[in-house]
Amino acid sequence: MARGRKGPRQPGGGKQIAGPRHHDRGRRDAMRRHPEVRAKRASKGDGRRKSALAAVRRSDAPMSGKPDIGGRSSFETRLRRAPQDDGESASPAARPTAMPTGVHTVTVSADEDGMRLDRFFEARFPGLAFSHIQRIIRKGEVRLDGKRAQPKDRLRQGQAVRIPPLKIEPPKVREVAGEDEKNRAFLKSIALYEDDDVLVLNKPLGLAVQGGPGIVRHVDGMLEALRDRHGQRPRLVHRLDKDTAGCLLVAKSRFAAAALSKTFRSRAARKIYWALVAGVPRPKQGRISTFLAKEERADESLMRIARHGEEGASHAVTYYAVVETAGQKLSWLSLKPVTGRTHQLRAHMAHIGHPIVGDEKYFRIENWELPGGMQNRLHLLARRIAVPHPRGGTIDVTAPLPPHMQQSWNLLGFEAARYDPIVEAPEK
Repeated sequence: MARGRKGPRQPGGGKQIAGPRHHDRGRRDAMRRHPEVRAKRASKGDGRRKSALAAVRRSDAPMSGKPDIGGRSSFETRLRRAPQDDGESASPAARPTAMPTGVHTVTVSADEDGMRLDRFFEARFPGLAFSHIQRIIRKGEVRLDGKRAQPKDRLRQGQAVRIPPLKIEPPKVREVAGEDEKNRAFLKSIALYEDDDVLVLNKPLGLAVQGGPGIVRHVDGMLEALRDRHGQRPRLVHRLDKDTAGCLLVAKSRFAAAALSKTFRSRAARKIYWALVAGVPRPKQGRISTFLAKEERADESLMRIARHGEEGASHAVTYYAVVETAGQKLSWLSLKPVTGRTHQLRAHMAHIGHPIVGDEKYFRIENWELPGGMQNRLHLLARRIAVPHPRGGTIDVTAPLPPHMQQSWNLLGFEAARYDPIVEAPEK
């Protein structure tokens, strides 16, 4: 054998390594396919993943890669979200559904039992425009167990929901982390109360609660910045008009949302509003009971007084009490709505001839002049909200007067600390 040669030369001119270093590929592949070998390697892989996750959780030093919104590294986030981490997969309510390309049907889960239909779409398809959700439901493209439905219909576990093809606008390029941080800071700055389940915001005048045509910035969108480490997004429990300031209740968990929604449906929530109205109502304390129906006009929609039994009409009840007056020109009213209809307080005050100052939709007194020094903005405040806490006890929160109302109170000599007679009004 020639000197320095390690084995017979191959037909192609290469060399074959002799001795124990030789690898039999066929034998190696067979071993890889052997069930015991595969199980052992899978076990080692799981161990490595768990060790890596444990190391990430123990370490305070930043990981390489982009941190996500909650401050975790992208590596840790991937490990947390992988189904093999704990043997559990996210429920449909916790994990957004992929945007469908055609008509299909989904089943309401236990977590989604009791949800409004429009909220169900928001939870399943994050980023879907609220106006689009409302439109497809109104047009009958969405069906519940084969029947037409309304946006406010409540779902039951096991119901079949027909999902039509959905359209979503391509997301605008933005700095997600920076914008979310700004929204988070803003929401914290207007918080009146917060715990692990509930958040009460002091919503300023002019900020919309939900999106719609031409509305880009709204509370519901900003709540995305407050997702917790489990991916749960805070949910609105009730609504306020864009130009109504004051207490806005938000549930931070699905458990709290279900409990608080039930509270509102049973009318166990106590809400008190303050308003500045034209004239002085007679009597100074009373009850307004009407039916309200939506009326669509060329450039706006508003609520009108309707007849009992009229299609689309809903019963609405409001208690009012005069707190203080400025001659016969203006009155400070405390209002307690028993029902929660759209524009209920605004429509009711206009109905009895004492519309709310600054109300562009319902103020119809001719030749009426706003007193000097006052701003022509809606003088309506969601002053106080008191509801049973989902875990026991009571949440009772009061909002301060917004700047334009405080200015009017100062001009008229009203004291915000004065006794509020509405506390004696009935609850029903």
